[in-house]
Amino acid sequence: MDQINKEDFPIFENHPKLVYLDSAATSQRPKQVIKSITDFYEKENANIHRGVYPLSEQATERYNEARRKVGEFINAQEKEVIFTRNTTESLNLLCHRIKSLVKEGKDEVLVSEMEHHSNLVPWQQFAKKHNFKLKLIPITDNYELDYDRAKELITDKTAIISVTHVSNVFGTINDIKTLINLAKEKQALTIIDAAQSISHMKINVKELDCDFLAFSSHKMFGPTGLGILYGKEELLNKLPPFLFGGGMINKVTYEESTFADIPEKFEAGTQNISGAIALGEAIDYINNMGFDKIQEHTSELVAYTIDKLQDIDNLTLYSPPPEKNSGIVSFNLENIHPHDVASILAESDIAIRAGHHCCMPLMKKLSLLGTCRASLSIFNSKKDIDKLVEAINKVKEKFK
Repeated sequence: MDQINKEDFPIFENHPKLVYLDSAATSQRPKQVIKSITDFYEKENANIHRGVYPLSEQATERYNEARRKVGEFINAQEKEVIFTRNTTESLNLLCHRIKSLVKEGKDEVLVSEMEHHSNLVPWQQFAKKHNFKLKLIPITDNYELDYDRAKELITDKTAIISVTHVSNVFGTINDIKTLINLAKEKQALTIIDAAQSISHMKINVKELDCDFLAFSSHKMFGPTGLGILYGKEELLNKLPPFLFGGGMINKVTYEESTFADIPEKFEAGTQNISGAIALGEAIDYINNMGFDKIQEHTSELVAYTIDKLQDIDNLTLYSPPPEKNSGIVSFNLENIHPHDVASILAESDIAIRAGHHCCMPLMKKLSLLGTCRASLSIFNSKKDIDKLVEAINKVKEKFK
């Protein structure tokens, strides 16, 4: 097995020795995506919606086409796709506006112990503001969610369940369909953080039957500064706007305003037009490759990575087995700080992430200062992992 289409990613032409193992933080971009941004600003630049001249009309069509691509990608209606800045903003939009959808008598929010701060802190603040109780689905010793405990925690009092599809620390693929089904039995609203799963596996929101789903362009080969919030049409129609201003109104007087229909109701101000168009190109890139090929590559590579790291003395893994892992492998070397490991690996042009990974409560639960995290993508190969192992052994030598 070798990497898939590494030549598509210009970063490696400019940094030939780079071993990039940090795609969980942000993916690299294929040339098609980069070119689409340049082309927009050189050939098509104009604002969208209200211009009646050709450039504006073309920009509007390209923007709307990008929304259609996103909808088809996750099997949603076009109007159920809201453009935001990132996953974090999508989740905050819900945190600030979802109270209007909560059924009377419900006053509990359920998240998991493995949540990224972006899917923990907003619900902490929501619970404090509305006097709700925040509950946590615990993790097991295998770095998976405890589904038996989840079933006990989901009650008639549960208003909202917001969980990650894939852990950004462990790579664990969570059984979100089971959690969604349990939530439906109790008429709780369901929110899925798909930031880490969206580029690794096919997501069908209709099959999942989640109420909302959030992800970011920059983790799926698209540009930074663009996020997606999917919501069921009937719920988005009931949800109040998050931001107010131009582009999201229907009629304004000095005394009152009425708002546009979805999705524009949630897209105040000038949007990241080039980013949306580039995301459309990233989706085309993923579709042309196919998730079968992506998953086959990732599965083989994560198994190889875990196998190789397990052979290193005094190295501890914090990841589930390959069949339950979406391409993230966390580890520590005994008595060596993760930041020291990452810094020395960087001397060999190996890029990993080290620290708490925006999961400070999880690290405290595990009694860790942080972990080293290698996250895999389609442009990685077994050669990359061999170089990682070689460099880790050099780290150990330095600290003897």
